Amino acid sequence: MELFAEQGYEKTSLREIAERLDVTKAALYYHFKTKEDIIVSLFQDLTRPMDELIAWGQEQPRTLETKKEILARYSQALAAAAPLFRFMHENQATMRDLSIGETFRERMLVLLELVKDPDAALTDQIRCVSALFTMHAAMYLLRDAEGDPEEKRKAALEVAIDLVSQAHGQAPRVIR
Repeated sequence: MELFAEQGYEKTSLREIAERLDVTKAALYYHFKTKEDIIVSLFQDLTRPMDELIAWGQEQPRTLETKKEILARYSQALAAAAPLFRFMHENQATMRDLSIGETFRERMLVLLELVKDPDAALTDQIRCVSALFTMHAAMYLLRDAEGDPEEKRKAALEVAIDLVSQAHGQAPRVIR
């Protein structure tokens, strides 16, 4: 993941990955035939909490408290998988070409369905999309900003919860 982050997916070779891991290329090739196989494996390991969250959320009532808990748990999962999400953001064109890009998109759509009401007004749907985007954007865009990473994560979570709370029936703010 470090090599992909440093050089980009396309510019990283299997030889360089083997050297970084201090294994032979043959040993690496025994487990992973392609760079995509490596990314898929990393993706599966790092997104397991996201899959567990989705499974949990699908079993819960569609209350505001459940939605807040989903956001809190997702915030933790994002923090734990920060290198993967940075890779995805910095390699968006590659992600579209890899199988995991579609898999991640599907996960995000399911997660969105868990935090928004099916018959919500368009503005409330946008609030829910924005809540998830807020956590992603804050993680990526604020990573080099001064401050404690945990405080930045909590601030982004607070904004996300505010957005979902508004979408869930709190009095909307009218902008004129």
